[in-house]
Amino acid sequence: MPNWNEVLQEIHLERQKNSTVNPLDVVRRKYLKIISDVTKRNTIAYYSGWLQHPTASDTAINDKDKSGFMLAINKLDRKKGLDLLLHTPGGDTAATESLVDYLYSMFSNDIRVIVPQISMSGGTMIAIASKEIIMGNHSNLGPIDPQIGGIACHAVLEEFKQAKDDVRKNVNYAALWQVIIGKYHPTFLGTCQQAIDWSKRMVKEWLSRNYTPDEVSRIVDIFSDHSEQKSHSRHISKQECKNAGLKIVDLESDPSLQDAVLTTHHAFMHTFSNTLAVKIIENQNGVAYIEQVNTKP
Repeated sequence: MPNWNEVLQEIHLERQKNSTVNPLDVVRRKYLKIISDVTKRNTIAYYSGWLQHPTASDTAINDKDKSGFMLAINKLDRKKGLDLLLHTPGGDTAATESLVDYLYSMFSNDIRVIVPQISMSGGTMIAIASKEIIMGNHSNLGPIDPQIGGIACHAVLEEFKQAKDDVRKNVNYAALWQVIIGKYHPTFLGTCQQAIDWSKRMVKEWLSRNYTPDEVSRIVDIFSDHSEQKSHSRHISKQECKNAGLKIVDLESDPSLQDAVLTTHHAFMHTFSNTLAVKIIENQNGVAYIEQVNTKP
């Protein structure tokens, strides 16, 4: 299959051959269809362009995505199951929960996730809700510790705990901690704890479809432990995912699927780099929902 440069060259050749159809769409859909041909399953790509458009809105998981999935799933033979190509920085917890519930209602438990590069935060939650995850040596998941306004909830709780410990040891620390803690709203601590409990409860429920109670506890503990992962943006490797107990399939074990997935990934990256698209939800039949950068003042 073509590499990054060869896909770009194919796009250029397609542009010269047919000026009435967007060559980016032609090439991207060609290889997405090949994935479905290889697996004999439905294939939907859920791609965000946050790497190419870091300041754009709508790159994260949000409630508008439901419309995209409804469009992509309509008229598919759901008995064939679903392979979901997932490339996302994550996003809203409520929207993530709603999307997973919807996918379960459409495909029951017959959902696999393929991670061509990165699926972080809410994307990781979607991935571990599937019956298995296909990852390459280059693929990464991320911690599932929730954030509020870009602030890690676990970090807030740890900061409050440190403040209590320091003041208990030396009351003179109270004035220092007052400045730090004073930046939070009075109910923020409780909100953070509720967000953590909510995320854990969701993930435990999803994992229980495919894992034993002990496996569920281990996976949730590892992926939600801020003290172990250190940062919400940490990239967790395929081997670490295996060590945590997730059901991981090596993308490299099927060369035909690997070639098709990586070439499709290149095609999506070229689309984001050369258009205003910031999110694409697309099935193997070329049915697509596309969000674009809002250029209105």
